[in-house]
Amino acid sequence: MDIKGYTVNFLGDSITVGVGVSDIPNCRYDNRIAKMCGLSRVNNHSVNGSRLAHQSFPSAKPWYDLCFCGRAYDMDTTADMVIVFGGVNDYIHGDAPFGEPGDTTPATFCGGVYYLMHFLRETYGNKPVIFLTPARCFLRHEVDDRMPSVHAAKRVPGKPLRAYVDAILDTAGQFDIRVLDLYNDLGVDPHIPEQFETYTMDGLHFNDAGHALIAQKLKELIESM
Repeated sequence: MDIKGYTVNFLGDSITVGVGVSDIPNCRYDNRIAKMCGLSRVNNHSVNGSRLAHQSFPSAKPWYDLCFCGRAYDMDTTADMVIVFGGVNDYIHGDAPFGEPGDTTPATFCGGVYYLMHFLRETYGNKPVIFLTPARCFLRHEVDDRMPSVHAAKRVPGKPLRAYVDAILDTAGQFDIRVLDLYNDLGVDPHIPEQFETYTMDGLHFNDAGHALIAQKLKELIESM
């Protein structure tokens, strides 16, 4: 698929804000895609710490509660493509229950994924929509994606990050939404010290090399569509 001249909405969290990047205009993955694919405009709708699902109890940092499902209404509806990259904050510190297949409201993570995908498909019709799953993460002594998060903000038990990835993959099939599975296919495992140092700032946020890798994987997916 050739997206030269497209306007693309990016909806994300701190990774898409560019935390960990040394030169946002040139190195953040959305701006890399803009140059690599010849986009006419990138609309970056990203908020640090934000989650897909709603938060039941106010967070210490209020902007964390500006969930993807609410912010999606603020995006440019004339854009030619939408790319969504989130879910890791739902896993780490979101207090919404994980939920189960069949949930349709943002009160749970599964419901939030469904709600957002349904909204984007209804709003943008047959325009291409792409979701990026959370990548593997390992913040030493704080977060290990292989285990449920023990963050103090979690009100109910969560699941290992892989469950959140699978919820995105499973729901996307209902809406003909393409998914870039960063958890399984990025090739970065921050549990491995060399990869931690090469591609990440802290085991969660990517550095310039990590953003370059994400951009390349995303470009390859777009070209295959």
